[in-house]
Amino acid sequence: MILEHAILPVVPGREAAFAEAKAIIAAMPGFGGLELSRSIETPNEYLLLVRWESVEAHDPGFRGSAQYGRWRELLHGFYAPFPVVEHFTGVALA
Repeated sequence: MILEHAILPVVPGREAAFAEAKAIIAAMPGFGGLELSRSIETPNEYLLLVRWESVEAHDPGFRGSAQYGRWRELLHGFYAPFPVVEHFTGVALA
């Protein structure tokens, strides 16, 4: 399982678009859940964490799908600037 991380700088007033987008991503193969949190210090910034079975489930899986077009339509105008997306894997601590 990997964790996708993105800080979303949201244009004020555009926050509601994520509700429909959540249903799109949740239906994708390899999707394992998501969490969306709002910054206390910077209220227009959100932390998106998405769990995927693999990096490939996200890209090219989700990003290469027809459903990604609708996701893009809903959300890509709601960021200013466009977010950096990174993938993380768990680390065993001794």
